[in-house]
Amino acid sequence: MPMYMDIHEVKGAKAEDVANAHMADMKVQGRYGVEYHKYWLNEASGKIFCLCSAPTAELASRVHAEAHGLIASKIIEVDPDVADGFLGGTAINTGGAAVFPATAEPDTGIRSILFTDIVNSTGITQRHGDDVGMQCLRLHDDIVRAALAEFHGREVKHTGDGIMASFASAASAVRAAAQIHEKLAKCDATPVRVQVRVGIAAGEPVERNQDLFGSTVQLAARLCAAADPSRSFVSGAVAELCGGKGLEFDYIGEVTLKGFEQPQRVHAAH
Repeated sequence: MPMYMDIHEVKGAKAEDVANAHMADMKVQGRYGVEYHKYWLNEASGKIFCLCSAPTAELASRVHAEAHGLIASKIIEVDPDVADGFLGGTAINTGGAAVFPATAEPDTGIRSILFTDIVNSTGITQRHGDDVGMQCLRLHDDIVRAALAEFHGREVKHTGDGIMASFASAASAVRAAAQIHEKLAKCDATPVRVQVRVGIAAGEPVERNQDLFGSTVQLAARLCAAADPSRSFVSGAVAELCGGKGLEFDYIGEVTLKGFEQPQRVHAAH
């Protein structure tokens, strides 16, 4: 099947907006026999390049039109190896993105760390048995991992009755948490209802051997432990980073968390 590269020019294009558009493409592309493989964003110039396989260029364009209405200014047939070489062969994340930063400055390392914790997991196992306990855990894992895939999170590790994950975007972490709560609330695939607590903190964690450490990780874990069932508690930094992203938070107040000398500003995500 032919491969095409389409080119968009969108001033002020942001990685999160382009990621959402790419996910929308993936939801409708099957109807046209098209597959959008990956995309590149140059934030400095506002140019977006999308690589796809399609029967025709017209069908590739129709996917964009139906998914989000962002029509390419140009679409050309390409050799995929040539396209990768021209655009630098940058690393591709789980959402298909190769993002070029707006400046040549190094990545600041700011990440949003998310923890989930199944509410009363021990009690579920004690009252209903190991089989039910494992059913609940599998349901949790499936829903959390689906949210990570959709919102570009990276699973760092499984904690036994929860998952620790990392996001480059605070807003994506909060949206992933909201989806997790929503999906669990609607699911009746297990004999007992599964609820989770979620904690999210933003900062510069220390990475070693694919794991993350430091005060940001500790704060996220403490926020998770403090959260009410089916709610997400986030740090003040996360709430600030989400400013202007259409997300709402309730200010809980300054909360004393285990291991932290100073009270922490805590917000609950809607």
